[in-house]
Amino acid sequence: MALVAAQQPPSEFQYEFTKQPYTEDVPNMKIDSICFSKFSGPDIQKLAEVQIWRDKYYEGGGTEPGVNGLLDKHLGPASMTGGKCATCHGDWTTCAGHWGHLKLVLPVFNIGFLPSIIDTLKCICKSCARVLLPEETRRERLRKMRSSKDTVQKSALAKAIVKECKPKQCYRCGYSNGLTSISVISLAKDSKALAVPVLNPVRILALFRRMLDEDCELLYLSERPENFIVTDIAVPPISIRPSVVMSGGAMSDARGIPPNPQQKPLRGIVQRLKGKQGRFRGNLCGKRVQWTGRTVISPDPNLKITEVAIPVLMAKILSYPEIVSQHNIEKLRHCVCNGSNKYPGANYIKKVDGTTLNLRYRTRNAANELKYGDIVERHVEDGDIVLFNRQPSLHRMSIMAHRARVMPWRTLRFNESVCNPYNADFDGDEMNMHLPRTEEARTEALMLMGSSLLSSFLLFFY
Repeated sequence: MALVAAQQPPSEFQYEFTKQPYTEDVPNMKIDSICFSKFSGPDIQKLAEVQIWRDKYYEGGGTEPGVNGLLDKHLGPASMTGGKCATCHGDWTTCAGHWGHLKLVLPVFNIGFLPSIIDTLKCICKSCARVLLPEETRRERLRKMRSSKDTVQKSALAKAIVKECKPKQCYRCGYSNGLTSISVISLAKDSKALAVPVLNPVRILALFRRMLDEDCELLYLSERPENFIVTDIAVPPISIRPSVVMSGGAMSDARGIPPNPQQKPLRGIVQRLKGKQGRFRGNLCGKRVQWTGRTVISPDPNLKITEVAIPVLMAKILSYPEIVSQHNIEKLRHCVCNGSNKYPGANYIKKVDGTTLNLRYRTRNAANELKYGDIVERHVEDGDIVLFNRQPSLHRMSIMAHRARVMPWRTLRFNESVCNPYNADFDGDEMNMHLPRTEEARTEALMLMGSSLLSSFLLFFY
């Protein structure tokens, strides 16, 4: 069965956004570099609107959100009937949500940065927090680190510096540094080694805060090392973690769930994030597009290599916004008279004043009232530029521009000579068809992804 995605009647805002290019009143600037870092404790406190320190959701067992709780009104409305936000005074539909923060009693290690914490501790003195290198050697390594532009060379130089920082006695304060051991894991493999004081997060945080910026640059740290230790936890807004209230007013149905006889292990935070079905690839990177169709492909040797046959059903659902002028007004009037159920027809008319007419119900009067400047969402017709794609898109010829030919039946058809660049066969493969909806997009697709790509592909392989 063919799957076609179409849009509801376009609003004025959507039309203006798709027809006019996005511009900003800022000069053109060149991006020099991009640096990724994590939020530090002060950054989280600046971002937050309220501190969370209570474990109660509601006050006194009622329905009023508890102050300084996980449903505090400063984080946003808790439900559609939860009133106004205490920060921006918006309701459930207008408030985007606000962050909170939870101050930890004692700092803890960020387990994602344990290797970086250990490498940094190996390189610094446990008393003065300076790098365990002679001053001349430190200046020479710092000069090399600053002069290098390649990140690979900087990483290799940082690893070499970690290996050089092996002296047990500090060159500046004379403190004797032993083995590096922290309270989470221990690096001492020799059971006969002398006992060393265990470094807890409180002491390590104090050491990292005393480190100089030059030493951080020498060790190729992209941020301050104290950010590797968690002191504050960001509490996300209520809008991204809404509470589901059931009919009885309960917030959880754990009591009514029967025990699982299979004892299936629960998915942890890592399992929910990684993988194809995780949050990043499955939700954040997964997109839905409009004005596209997908169905099974079949061969048609009577078509040109620049053409693709589109089913009539798909051509009636997809539409192209064409502006009425003296050159096409008769054609568009004929399309409007046919309406949305008869091909070739039209689905909507957008008047100059911004109103939209649905042609499913009124056609004859709308055709007579058609004026210059109106926009008619007509059906796809022969000669329209469409983008044809087969996944996986491994190279640039995996998506090319073709000219549409509206034909009967329910499959997308094209000349079998084009199978090679798409790596397609006709054993049940499906392909995607996208409809550019502006003259700029049609011209760009025809010039950059037209049949010239196919000729270069054939010359390369044959």
